[in-house]
Amino acid sequence: MRASIIGLATICGLTAGAAFLWPAGATEQPGQILPWQDAAVVAQGAAIYEAQCAACHGAELEGQPDWQVRRANGRLPAPPHDPTGHTWHHPDAQLIDITTRGTAAIVGGGYQSDMIGYGDILTEAEIIAVLSYIKSTWPPEVIAIHDEINARSVLR
Repeated sequence: MRASIIGLATICGLTAGAAFLWPAGATEQPGQILPWQDAAVVAQGAAIYEAQCAACHGAELEGQPDWQVRRANGRLPAPPHDPTGHTWHHPDAQLIDITTRGTAAIVGGGYQSDMIGYGDILTEAEIIAVLSYIKSTWPPEVIAIHDEINARSVLR
């Protein structure tokens, strides 16, 4: 199991050290990198989210109003990270990649986004902590679906 997590971290350009954030005794799921059940990691992620993410994505993870409607400049507002958004539709590895490199780098083809890459601002562990905090706020049924998405991402 550890090898699959390290493999995903490597695919995302992360160091293998990122995989060692798992708390002792945690149950690893295929494709799952985020230690969302680790209270210390989640608390760290909440503080970083408040400082780095809440201005755009909302203090309650609610996103910006009309987040699915393009602005005059063609860019989409910041989406919510709560269950009403699409964050949980993406596997952990992709969420880490988007946060690290930014949306435009992931989408390519000249796509423009206000979402910058945080790879030069936050460490890998801090990015994982923020995403772990976000996941920790989802209801159990959304977490279960997200875990299935992670598992399917490993099988490809």
